[in-house]
Amino acid sequence: MVQQYVCELQEADETHVAVVGGKGAHLGGLSRIDGVRVPDGFCVTTEAFRRIMAEAPSIDDRLDRLARLDPDDRETIRALSAEIRKTIEDIAVPEDLAAAITHALTRHGEQAAYAVRSSATAEDLPTASFAGQQDTYLNIVGPTEILRHVSRCWASLFTERAVTYRQRNGIDHRTVHMAVVVQRMAFSQAAGILFTADPVTGNRKVATVDAGFGLGEALVSGLVNPDVFTVRDGEVVAKTIAAKERAIEALPAGGTQEVTIDARRQEQPALTDAQAVHLVELGRRIEAHFGRPQDIEWCLVDDGFQIVQSRPITTLFPIPVPEEGDEDNHVYVSVGHQQMMTDPMKPLGYSLWQQTAMVAMHEAGGRLFVDVTRRLASPTSRAGLLDLMGKGDPLVRDALETVLDHDGFVPTLPDPDPAPSRPSTGAAPAPIATDPALVTELIERSETSVAALEREIRTKSGPALFDFLREAFDEHKRVLGDPLSMQAIMAGMEATWWLNDKLQEWLGEKNAADTLTLSAPDNITSEMGLALMDVADVIRPHPEVVAYLQGATDEDFLDELAKVAGGPEARDAIEAYLDRYGMRCVGEIDITRPRWSESPATLAPALLDNVRNFEPGAAERRFEQGRQKAQQKEQDVLSRLRALPDGDRKADETKRMIDRIRTFIGYREYPKYGIISRYFVYKQALLAEAERLVQAGVLREKEDAFYLTFQELHDVVQSNQVDDGLIQQRKDAFRSYHALTPPRVLTSDGEALTGAYRRDDVPEGALVGLPVSAGAIEGRARVILDMADADLEAGDILVTTFTDPSWSPLFVGIAGLVTEVGGLMTHGAVIAREYGLPAVVGVERATWLIRDGQRIRVHGTDGYIEILP
Repeated sequence: MVQQYVCELQEADETHVAVVGGKGAHLGGLSRIDGVRVPDGFCVTTEAFRRIMAEAPSIDDRLDRLARLDPDDRETIRALSAEIRKTIEDIAVPEDLAAAITHALTRHGEQAAYAVRSSATAEDLPTASFAGQQDTYLNIVGPTEILRHVSRCWASLFTERAVTYRQRNGIDHRTVHMAVVVQRMAFSQAAGILFTADPVTGNRKVATVDAGFGLGEALVSGLVNPDVFTVRDGEVVAKTIAAKERAIEALPAGGTQEVTIDARRQEQPALTDAQAVHLVELGRRIEAHFGRPQDIEWCLVDDGFQIVQSRPITTLFPIPVPEEGDEDNHVYVSVGHQQMMTDPMKPLGYSLWQQTAMVAMHEAGGRLFVDVTRRLASPTSRAGLLDLMGKGDPLVRDALETVLDHDGFVPTLPDPDPAPSRPSTGAAPAPIATDPALVTELIERSETSVAALEREIRTKSGPALFDFLREAFDEHKRVLGDPLSMQAIMAGMEATWWLNDKLQEWLGEKNAADTLTLSAPDNITSEMGLALMDVADVIRPHPEVVAYLQGATDEDFLDELAKVAGGPEARDAIEAYLDRYGMRCVGEIDITRPRWSESPATLAPALLDNVRNFEPGAAERRFEQGRQKAQQKEQDVLSRLRALPDGDRKADETKRMIDRIRTFIGYREYPKYGIISRYFVYKQALLAEAERLVQAGVLREKEDAFYLTFQELHDVVQSNQVDDGLIQQRKDAFRSYHALTPPRVLTSDGEALTGAYRRDDVPEGALVGLPVSAGAIEGRARVILDMADADLEAGDILVTTFTDPSWSPLFVGIAGLVTEVGGLMTHGAVIAREYGLPAVVGVERATWLIRDGQRIRVHGTDGYIEILP
């Protein structure tokens, strides 16, 4: 389309966002859909806006100042954005531009009434709706008023709310331009909003219609409660008719007014059921055209519907893309909730996890999910799955049971035939012996495999690297699925469950295994936290090193450290720590995340906390205290059991289980360490390949490789060609995924379920979660979302979204733990028990409901948190 000041609405479509903005592009697209009526009109293009902005060079300086502001500096944003708006509104519209607008008005009816509507280029996008950020003016009559309101729409690009929204979404103000839609006014008897997917549950099969009398502005502004129609499969399945006391109507001379609805009409429905169903049919056509669920503004004019806006619903969690032709129902369980990493992953990250996982995984919204439909469909496997999920995270079980309550969603299938007996060479090993040498052997096997990987990958590059990696992934899965390793993990978990169940039954003890596992041997994750305390012992005597760490950045971190007094010793200690644990980081299942070896300054806050909060030798003392406490607990439990009827048998069984849990529960953490060790090797090789692509001018920067899947990166290496548009699209999508909350369970209909605790045994007002480490503690809550921002004092309670093994260095200095995500056997729970920290996990919205600095009481035995006065 030629760059011009005015274009007809029908000339635009979704490809013209840069010219007519998001709203104009969508309205142009809507006008092309069969059976969809859109009020006639035209667009004042972004070329006109750029012309106006060029008339006021002073705006440039103000945009520079805006860009430097913190989004939370509301006073300064308010003042500066008001200055910019006034400047734009005071600019006289140049004659040729005014003539182009008035000429378009003449074509459409100079004295007709119009809606004058802002249409920014960053608006109504799949990744950011910007709903309500700019201004709309209704029932505007006459060329002079139209021109004045076009100016006001240009200026509304810089409302305080629009400026703040852009800053929070990382969008440069200079990259966004404003078009204006001028449309014939629709004088509606009723108006409202249609969501083609349920905006609360996410269900794509359910549409909701909000309706009120008069113009839609009454609903959008919250002036009235709407009628709500819920439509599924061509019929109204639920409706709520509200008392609609007021409406907004157009005035004959221009403008609008609020009116009172006649008392006899207030509780009459704004639409009939047939009209609601017909509206949803139109909505389905619009949804099909745009390829995703839509939020649609509609008007009922003379018994016909007119569509005045359609934008993507950006808050819905995406659904895994089914295989072609697959129309079956599916139920997916979140991998991130099991792996303690619910942040979105970049494409290289999730595709590597898919390549190396033991089960098939599906991506949606940058997160991974496992399809459990088949296991839910069979009565036997369903019971086993629900039992396993319930032990790990009761919210997942509850969410799955909610899906099972939906009649017919999950079909019931017969139990599969028993698996044929295995040949003797592959027979399952005999029940595992409680022998610490087994754990030593398993660790040695893993270390040997990683060493071989490091040795062999050094000579590989180009397409040969990818061939090698595919073989390495097979070895990765072989190590991960080692039957002996699986048995060792399950032995520790089953002993935990057995001890908790039996000691509660026999002695009335809740979560007795928590104390019995204190300072268990061979726990690589708890050793990592204690080892950082030893590094702090090296640093503590050197004030210059402490001062250096307080301002440390990753730029030449270790080289600069060596230049201060005591620095060489500190550097050696940190390097030794990184040699052992440097492959770890927050969100470590995503290979694209910076590792501690790549970003060592990340450890500075935890080191400084350890220097401040502990005395020399604290790590060894802490481990020994835990070991003794576990030993005392064992003696206490066994002596009390022997005093019971049949006590010797109960004590002997319990002793066997205590030995088993002490032998194997620490190993529970090792396989993840092995996985992440291998991941770091893969990453270094792939980054070296990406660097070669940068040198060849194929990639702009090596991190661009993170936005390609493993297969796509392989293709780029083979062809030396890359789609820059795809990489930018992936970057935009990844940024938008951060705003989405992944559900624990997701269905192919789009229903997102987080589950609920159905408990009545907690005090009113308490926050409910899953008890994973016994004890009660009261202290100051520190709400920390990024480990690099940690500033903890002894006695603090860490409150965060999730903790993976990389958080364990912080555990040594806190008194308790609260997380939004987690289960009985996830890493945070295991380490909390190891360190004896009262902990409650799976507390929905904990980081929102608990304020940083509040005093709270964590009931780790009973699974709830009290917020104290």
